[in-house]
Amino acid sequence: MMQISESNNQRHSLFSAMNRFIGAVNNMDQIVMVPSLLRDVPLEYEEEKDEVNNAVVLTGGNGAASYLTDRDMYSYYVLLKSIRNDIEWGVLQQGDDRKKEKLSTAVDICRVGPEEEDENLQKQFHFHLSGLHTVLSKLTRKANTLTNRYKQEIGSWGQ
Repeated sequence: MMQISESNNQRHSLFSAMNRFIGAVNNMDQIVMVPSLLRDVPLEYEEEKDEVNNAVVLTGGNGAASYLTDRDMYSYYVLLKSIRNDIEWGVLQQGDDRKKEKLSTAVDICRVGPEEEDENLQKQFHFHLSGLHTVLSKLTRKANTLTNRYKQEIGSWGQ
């Protein structure tokens, strides 16, 4: 009984979300044998007009809406692989970017007291952790969608 509860909690961990994303991209990478076939092939969605933002909302089969640019499957393939590599190997920052980031952080820390700083850090951590988990879940769905669409396209081309 305890093991079921732990596995349910672990399912919502950042580590599990990263593993699911990396697994989905690895699966996509194994199935997509000829990535160039993905060029100019859109991910097919039902289109709805968003009157507020005057944009096209693309709704997938799971009902989740996302605002997407005019990317083809190849662009998503490259993007997903790039993000996977960043997760696995880390992101290299340029020297100037690191200096600006440190300076900005130092200025922000000077504005608040030590107790407020700890509270802000915890709030910031939870905010970014939640956001990262959400983004990884969306990227995982995107990798799975791309894989399934590739399988459909290969099936229709082979007939």
